[in-house]
Amino acid sequence: MAPTLNIIGAGHVGRVLGRLFAASGEFDIGGVLTRSAGSAADAVAFIGAGQALESVAQLARADTWMLAVPDDQIAAVCEQLAATVALDGALVFHCSGAKSSVELDSAARAGALTASVHPIRSFADPQAVAGSFGGTWCGVEGAPGAIAMLEPALLAIGGRVAHIDAAAKTLYHAAAVFASNYLVTVVDTALRAYQAAGIPAAAARELARPLATETLANVFRLGPETALSGPVARGDMATVARQQAAVSAWDPEAGKLYEALAAATVQLAARRT
Repeated sequence: MAPTLNIIGAGHVGRVLGRLFAASGEFDIGGVLTRSAGSAADAVAFIGAGQALESVAQLARADTWMLAVPDDQIAAVCEQLAATVALDGALVFHCSGAKSSVELDSAARAGALTASVHPIRSFADPQAVAGSFGGTWCGVEGAPGAIAMLEPALLAIGGRVAHIDAAAKTLYHAAAVFASNYLVTVVDTALRAYQAAGIPAAAARELARPLATETLANVFRLGPETALSGPVARGDMATVARQQAAVSAWDPEAGKLYEALAAATVQLAARRT
């Protein structure tokens, strides 16, 4: 018999993991509790298993609990769970990239093994993610016993496991923000600057596309030090100064971004020697 898994919070991440765990046979899905009965029923339909519930009081005891709720609700939901259901000997984990397993301290005090599992990818399209999860890295941290139970389950659904220092969980999540969110911001600034120079928006995207994609490919193929090119890499700080002035005159906030990035790039260039 597969261990039972109750799910609290079945948005994009919760329902994808629920479907994959159920399909793999790693867990037998029990109760599914979300913000409303309707959304719980939708989640159960997507997962293909489980029972839609309306309150914590309806949750039966389970071997494993997945809390896929918003970050700021993890601790409160866990406290409510620990006060309502026996958790001794159970595994309780959440799916936040920003919060560590410390958020589940109330479950740990109730005798549960606790951990966090953060699949490192966008879940904007749950159907697509569920069909292409293989190879997805999952950042994990928590009690050794919890990790020992979770790691085989993640491997069974095609995940790859990266062990995180719980004390550095916020820094870990910031790394993902740099690699994804802030990358979008930098490219957006480039597109706006092209347009300010007279290039239509559609053409600006086509100009930026090969620069951005080839640069990223070089970073992951050669490493950032070797991939770096441009005026800072050449030591042409006079050009950097002229660009700084031009960008600041066009958009003061973009000028601040350019200045911060130039300083960081100087440090990166120094690692090349």
